[in-house]
Amino acid sequence: MKSSNIGGQAVMEGIMMRCGDRYSVGVRKPDGEIEVKVEPYKSWGKGKKLWKLPVFRGVLSFFESLVVGMKCLMYSASFIEEEDEPEQKEKLTKEEKRENDQKKEKQEQWMMYGTVAFSVILSIALFILLPYFIAGFLRHITNSELLISIAEACVRMLLFLGYLLLISRMKDIQRVFMYHGAEHKCINCVEHGLELNVDNVMKSSREHKRCGTSFLLFVMIVSIIFFLFIRVSSPWLRVVVRLLLLPVIAGVSYEIIRLAGSSDNWFVTMLSKPGLALQRLTTREPEPEMAEVAIKAVEAVFDWKAYLEENFPEQYGEKEL
Repeated sequence: MKSSNIGGQAVMEGIMMRCGDRYSVGVRKPDGEIEVKVEPYKSWGKGKKLWKLPVFRGVLSFFESLVVGMKCLMYSASFIEEEDEPEQKEKLTKEEKRENDQKKEKQEQWMMYGTVAFSVILSIALFILLPYFIAGFLRHITNSELLISIAEACVRMLLFLGYLLLISRMKDIQRVFMYHGAEHKCINCVEHGLELNVDNVMKSSREHKRCGTSFLLFVMIVSIIFFLFIRVSSPWLRVVVRLLLLPVIAGVSYEIIRLAGSSDNWFVTMLSKPGLALQRLTTREPEPEMAEVAIKAVEAVFDWKAYLEENFPEQYGEKEL
């Protein structure tokens, strides 16, 4: 199976899909219509050889995905805001609306960067530093760095799983997870040689090897391996080393996910199993209306008919889709 190279993300009442140098955001508006917005995807590392190298490209992709994902999330949330304030907008003149939109765009841009920065800092504090300091209390009991490192790994994994369990119980998040399931089903539908329609999407799997959930799990596992074998004596230097290794950990995890998404090798498939199992927490079975949104988002940036003709010629080579 050849990867379609489509990547996606669930947003509020919608889905973002990215392929090549474009991404789309499909949102189900309060009136029931589907709004699809297409934007160019401009990579910060375009034309620079360094960011095409293994690991380095993963670091860049991780941060770009955070920024684009947050931008799409804020865009989808704007439809809810519009529904809440329709009367106020009607009272504004065209000039006032234009100035208001420009001001709002600047505010949203700064809010987006601020939110991304806060999210990164919070993630580092919760999943990297907190396990280290909690495990550090064992130094009052034992001098074994191996035991302390193992304890740190256990705390980190428990915090990660606990976090996923907690948010999976939130009603608003559960709806986002339904769209997450629709995103996976849509990509699986195409990559398994099925025509892209609601019926085929709904019967496709909601688990995918290139999912962000699997990526985060690999980040946890790779960080545990790194921190087990890279040791320094100074307590504060240990903190610094953990922070400096984060980009490398993200880059290595990206390479694993990239390999998993393009290989049917039995070992790679087994390696993907824990991440696929974890996706049972971060995806839900979607409604057919959600599948419609996913299809619209895919079709805006990806020629699925050409993909099927190229990769499944025995089925679609001579067939008009």
